[in-house]
Amino acid sequence: MRTRVSGIAAFVLVSALAGCAGGPPAPEPDVMEVILPVPAEQVKTALSDVLTQGGYTVDQDDAGNLTTGMRTEIRSPWNGLLRWRFGVGKSRVEARVIPQDDSSTRLRLQVFHRGKNGIFDSWEDAETPLPQSAANEIRLLKNALRLL
Repeated sequence: MRTRVSGIAAFVLVSALAGCAGGPPAPEPDVMEVILPVPAEQVKTALSDVLTQGGYTVDQDDAGNLTTGMRTEIRSPWNGLLRWRFGVGKSRVEARVIPQDDSSTRLRLQVFHRGKNGIFDSWEDAETPLPQSAANEIRLLKNALRLL
């Protein structure tokens, strides 16, 4: 009887530890798709301006893709060190601008965010903070295009 009880206790302990062994679940992708009643070139220009004002460096290609580097967290020579080691979050954006017709555009915008808890932790995918979220970037874009 004693062996059976200790066996059950060991099973419960191992089960509890196995449940804690996995890392945190990956966050949902931060993606928004909208159709804007504005020509594609106007959307590209406004989106580039909004992202640049938000601290991103923007690259555009001929196919309608906008990509950014990691967001500038502070305007100083120490920004690279902040993003590389000391920071708690860093983000970048990818956008696809697709002309629907002469007066409307489909926009797919995704924000990739990585975060960590401390100086010696490693960077992991994390939930995007509200100021850098895809929803907020779309809101800023609509405001720049005077659609709100």
